[in-house]
Amino acid sequence: MAHDVVAGPAKGKLVIRNLGLVLSGDLDRPILDADTIVVVDGRISAIGKAAGLDLEQADMVIDAKGSAVSPGLIDSHCHPVFGDWTPRQNQLGWIEMGVNGGVTTLVSAGEVHLPGRPKDAVGVKALAITAQRCFQNFRPAGAKVIAGAPVAELDFGRELFEELKANGIRHIGEIGLGTVAKGRDAKRVVDWCREIGLETIMHTGGPSIAGSHFVDRDDVLEAQPDVVSHINGGPTSIAHADVRILCEQAKGALEVVHNGNERSALVALEAAQEAGRLADLLIGTDAPAGSGVQPNGVLRMITLLSSLGNLPAEQAFCLATGNIAKTRKLDAGLIAVGMPADFVFLDKPQHSSGKDLLEAVSFGDIPGIGMVMIDGIVRTGRSRSTPPSNTAPIVVGH
Repeated sequence: MAHDVVAGPAKGKLVIRNLGLVLSGDLDRPILDADTIVVVDGRISAIGKAAGLDLEQADMVIDAKGSAVSPGLIDSHCHPVFGDWTPRQNQLGWIEMGVNGGVTTLVSAGEVHLPGRPKDAVGVKALAITAQRCFQNFRPAGAKVIAGAPVAELDFGRELFEELKANGIRHIGEIGLGTVAKGRDAKRVVDWCREIGLETIMHTGGPSIAGSHFVDRDDVLEAQPDVVSHINGGPTSIAHADVRILCEQAKGALEVVHNGNERSALVALEAAQEAGRLADLLIGTDAPAGSGVQPNGVLRMITLLSSLGNLPAEQAFCLATGNIAKTRKLDAGLIAVGMPADFVFLDKPQHSSGKDLLEAVSFGDIPGIGMVMIDGIVRTGRSRSTPPSNTAPIVVGH
């Protein structure tokens, strides 16, 4: 299948058969006893064994050839601007390449890399609404980019956040990337947003770009945002002892990112497990960042946490799918009836020493992707970002 293929029934019935493994994205039940998925009009209508499902009159049939399937991966933390270009790296096509890395949904943490980014109230509001509307209309390789994340400044009043909510903005950008950064100021904004119904996320660690701020453990604990962004640093981490304290005492979700301190990510995993908070642990990339854009950033974090953190691979996938979907209230991230047909078909890479996908990931091998589907439409065949997968699905009928 060609890399740039776009195929499948946006409307109608799709049958996916001969699945070797179905990863649900749900931490409570990460593996489903199923080999077949039926999709109708872009959403999952049935999951189970082929013998017990209605597979007749399909508009399209995909033979998975024994591949595993995961929900489309979610990047919980990225920084888009406009289009599929990043001025931070002066790189084109980074979102499309992320789809090749299995990411089907991306959540903006602020459009902060826009050259000449406005910082006055009118400009910040205009930028957030424009970014949101643009990505509602523009989906690189089918990706769903949830953009429009305004960065808070000290001179903003509560009324601005009310206006943002009224205009459809769902969350604000990283607290700490603007002049609102330290505990008391951050708490004021978090409290306003919580009353209004806006989700809050907060930078953690050293400055990431010129003009951003150091945010420490005490700042986060005073503000108590909904998401503790890149608890492992973006890219510079707070002390490991402070990472552990946040995992114990911060009330919001705990996010680890690829463009962060990898050792701190492992500390956060261990601390979250000890605190019984694995369901609160999320994966993002923080791309584009000064340390680069990695199309496989989410896959690499899954593999890192499994292979070096001893987290079962099927659970590691949940941190980049269902955990994010549930915490951030997204229509994505789970293989369940009624959910969008956003799928990543993957397997161990060719010649891996692992016997299957899960063992290969636990050994530290990046999986190979054979196909990516978004809303029931095939967006890529064999990935341009990953090593070749041991198996790959094929379209066998229309």
